[in-house]
Amino acid sequence: MTKPHLLYVEDDETLGFVTRDNLEQNGFNVTHLVDGKSVLEVLPQISFDLAILDVMLPEVDGFTLAKKIRETNREVPILFLTAKSLKEDRLKGFETGADDYITKPYSIEELIFRIQVFLKRSRLSIDDPPAILNLGGFSFDHENLLLSHSRGDKVLTQKEADVLKYLILHQNQVCKRKMILEDVWGEDDYFMGRSLDVFISRLRKYLANEPRIQLNNIHGVGFKLKVND
Repeated sequence: MTKPHLLYVEDDETLGFVTRDNLEQNGFNVTHLVDGKSVLEVLPQISFDLAILDVMLPEVDGFTLAKKIRETNREVPILFLTAKSLKEDRLKGFETGADDYITKPYSIEELIFRIQVFLKRSRLSIDDPPAILNLGGFSFDHENLLLSHSRGDKVLTQKEADVLKYLILHQNQVCKRKMILEDVWGEDDYFMGRSLDVFISRLRKYLANEPRIQLNNIHGVGFKLKVND
């Protein structure tokens, strides 16, 4: 069985060694790099199943790396490691294409759990039979992360696709924030909730071509994806 390949970028020598060693002991193949410039140099030549990026890196920071990865790969999950506690920094990470984050100091168990959640979702999306979901004038291929419309196609990130799939499967119903977070992120957390708002805003922009579709905030409760006949 092929080991999942992780791109791990961390400039702290001690933390990087300990984390890489633990990841490898838990069955992952790890490419560990210590600065953003090195990542940009090897990015065209390597493929990986998940990226773990420290935010504060020498020469090229994690936000920039996430943008570069997203230019060529919308599917691979990106997990940020950050020592910053400001919510603006975390939201910036989601806006650049990240799917999740862990705040330092973190436990190896937590990191491995987050990785396994993403890899499980990726495997499910590959193994499930093809399914095209219709939404007004859109067709949505969750397996291939493709949102199609007569005015153009949009390739989504894995997290965008997971949130949209949840909303489509519960269209014309009030979707509680707590339920979306637990189903898509695996937990209900304040900062996860803020990141959900970012993804909802993105999806609202993607769906703007179809006037029959409304993605509404239900104050204090959650969201409702409404499709008018």
